[in-house]
Amino acid sequence: MADWKPFTVTPAAPGRPVKVIAVTGGKGGVGKTSVTANLAVALALKGRAALVLDADLGLANVDVVLGLQPRWNLSHVLSGERTLEEVIVTGPKGIRVVPASSGLGQMANLGALEHGGIIRAFSDLSHHIDVLLIDTAAGISDSVLTFSRAAHHVLVVVCDEPASITDAYALIKVLSRDRGVGRFRVLANQTRTPGEGRDLYQKLARVCDRFLDVTLDYAGYVPYDDFMRRAVQQQSAVVDAFPGCIASQGFKNLASRADTWLVPDGARGHLEFFVERLVMAGTGVGALQ
Repeated sequence: MADWKPFTVTPAAPGRPVKVIAVTGGKGGVGKTSVTANLAVALALKGRAALVLDADLGLANVDVVLGLQPRWNLSHVLSGERTLEEVIVTGPKGIRVVPASSGLGQMANLGALEHGGIIRAFSDLSHHIDVLLIDTAAGISDSVLTFSRAAHHVLVVVCDEPASITDAYALIKVLSRDRGVGRFRVLANQTRTPGEGRDLYQKLARVCDRFLDVTLDYAGYVPYDDFMRRAVQQQSAVVDAFPGCIASQGFKNLASRADTWLVPDGARGHLEFFVERLVMAGTGVGALQ
């Protein structure tokens, strides 16, 4: 298990925008936490300063997946015991993690006010961050919808199970209808063949094209790999523990694509992460990404 390390990174230029990606999925078990953790490490290998928010607030496990032992978590931020910077811990390849709690029912049942408070707290971070990755809970709870809408990009993870596609469609429908999210990126996880990922994407795209007014983009696929299971067992990111395996290559390909996704050139008029930096960037103040 990795030792706890405090959040110490180079201060950023004021107003520097942060790319925010919500990693989500309609159902549990599709691998979104592993995707989030490995994408963060893959981006760090490209020289990006990556911060991960464990937004599965009541059943958090990003710290477990990465073998971290945080002293504090988001519950201590909400109680006023710690600041957001004080709960951030350092993970593999220098990624940073905002841990949440596991087994606290009150965290799983937070309301809109508390979710908004968490999002606004990120505006107090003055350090250099290139990308924030949000590992959401499964389903269509208020936390999933709020954190996804507050991101710039929504990455929907699917796998080859009928319920995965059905629940992913339900999530996209609710985010589109109730929160005004119009664009989604789809990642196929644990694919057995190269063509399986594209087939899963097209299956979801067909039903969305028929019933919803949304845009879906194919973000690629991560192959099924026994090394992934080994990495999980030893509480490591597969990209770090087994960099040459095919799953690691899938995450590196995803990181290369995510690196090209744009940050809005200004605030969009609703609750979102790092909104002050977007406002400053939109007025020409600060360094643009």
